[in-house]
Amino acid sequence: MRPLVTALMAALLLAPGAPALHATVSVSIYRSEDQARQHCPRDVIVWLDLQNHVYYLNGQRRYGRGKNSAFACKGEADSAGAHSSLKGP
Repeated sequence: MRPLVTALMAALLLAPGAPALHATVSVSIYRSEDQARQHCPRDVIVWLDLQNHVYYLNGQRRYGRGKNSAFACKGEADSAGAHSSLKGP
């Protein structure tokens, strides 16, 4: 299955007032954790909040929950300027 990147990322990056991820770096996003794992089998899978550019690790309360979010590879998210949530589990 193809990543959801194109329409969703374009809509969020062009939203007024939304801080943009680095435009030159592509982040592939997925509906399921398994799809993300197939894309980057050696990387950590994160739950990326596309509006706030914050990601959550497995075990944190918001992992896998929330609107405007998707699974992604941690390395790609980091390269695009996203950062880890400061909140613990």
